[in-house]
Amino acid sequence: MAVKVRLSLAVLAFSLLALCVGIAKANKDPELKVCEHQCKEQLGYDEREVEKCLRDCTEEHFRRKEERERETRGTEEEDDDEWRSFTVDPAKKKLGQCLEECQRQERGKQKSLCRLRCQEKYEREPGREEEGNMEEKEEAGNPYVFEDRHLKSEVETEHGRVRVLQKFTKKSKLLRGLENIRVAIIEANPQTFIAPTHLDAGFVLFVAKGRGAITLIHEEDKQTFNLERGDVFGVPAGTTFYMVNKDENEKLRVAKILWTVNLPGNFKAFHGAGGEDAESFFRAFSWELLEAALKTDRGRLERIFKQQQGGIVKASKEQIQALGHGEEGGHGGGGLWPFPTGGSSGPFNIFDKGPVKRNNYGQLFEAKPKDSEQLRDLDLIVSLANITRGSMAGPYYNSKATMISIVLEGEGYFEMACPRDSSSGSSMGYIESEGSRRGKGGQTYQKTSSRLSRNSVFIVPAGHPVATVASENSNLEVLCFEVYAKGNVRYPLAGN
Repeated sequence: MAVKVRLSLAVLAFSLLALCVGIAKANKDPELKVCEHQCKEQLGYDEREVEKCLRDCTEEHFRRKEERERETRGTEEEDDDEWRSFTVDPAKKKLGQCLEECQRQERGKQKSLCRLRCQEKYEREPGREEEGNMEEKEEAGNPYVFEDRHLKSEVETEHGRVRVLQKFTKKSKLLRGLENIRVAIIEANPQTFIAPTHLDAGFVLFVAKGRGAITLIHEEDKQTFNLERGDVFGVPAGTTFYMVNKDENEKLRVAKILWTVNLPGNFKAFHGAGGEDAESFFRAFSWELLEAALKTDRGRLERIFKQQQGGIVKASKEQIQALGHGEEGGHGGGGLWPFPTGGSSGPFNIFDKGPVKRNNYGQLFEAKPKDSEQLRDLDLIVSLANITRGSMAGPYYNSKATMISIVLEGEGYFEMACPRDSSSGSSMGYIESEGSRRGKGGQTYQKTSSRLSRNSVFIVPAGHPVATVASENSNLEVLCFEVYAKGNVRYPLAGN
């Protein structure tokens, strides 16, 4: 009886095994077929060994099948988690809402700009630790962008300040073509006086805001010129000059580009008057030499130096009128001395000939070398772009000129295509890890980008396609000094 029971169980087990094998064969699993064939071939006619081997094959088949199913379920769960993150994460939710609003835009270009602004605004939402760290890494690694904090105060009083941007080559050797060039910004409160100074650098200034006057002191005379918003004016290296803010209410704001003449990228200001915040260079000489040269005794010289005020100081209305006397007629020579001068020609106003481009998206004003002898000598273009809020300038590129761009007002961002030679591994600029495009010659093009705000400075090398976008909230005003501009052509890459 026991033998019959064991035989019955063996038959049942073998039937179940055959059923499983039949199911596996129906599924046509190649691995299971190979395993069964090996069992029969290697074990011959030993039914017990064949039975065990087939059972092992079937168990292994179902074990692997379960593993694959678990992996599939895990991937689906991860996708669900990502979707839940997208729908629950506040920043991603805002991004989705913003993109939905863009879909309601009727015009294709405006719709595309809307999506671009949404991604720029919400994909790097402030306060998110991981993305915040990415922004810090981006800013630290981007050689083409300088922020307000990169401007160092050289002169600062309660009435104004002169700030100079750090050397371009200090941030990256990629900017060694600008090694001899610096950027500075002057800000002076209403009715103030910027004391006489000369620099071992020549410069071109642009009046971004306010109205004032600048006086150049030559060997035998002086020249005084009115300054107003939009004026472009050059001052040769070594020329002593002083400035006044004539306005009673508005600040005077001036941007300057300088060419150094002694050490590449280094220049110094030499203050003749001196004062509390700036020592006079006369103090470097011996008293005996000063007494002989100035035909004045030491006691009187010491009193004069103590009375002199340096840097930026407050001036009375009468003093402002006296300092700016003679230039009320406009942009001409003249000044405090009645005889003609052999010095500089007057300022050139960038607004005089009207915008070179104008449409619903903004205006572009430009002063080229042919418009001014000063610009021609320096091989320089000065341009001012006023981009309407929510609009874009570009993409375009310059054939020869490198742009030094300064944000005067507003907020926005820019994107630029930078080449990278993948065969040598060398990078032509800061690149992001995403968005690369590889050409057949082994070269990749990747995006460099940054948000822009007041006093941001960004560099666009020749040949680099660039686009600048204004925020939704304000117009973006960008001043560009385009150096090495002789024979330059600006190539637009998109329609108006």
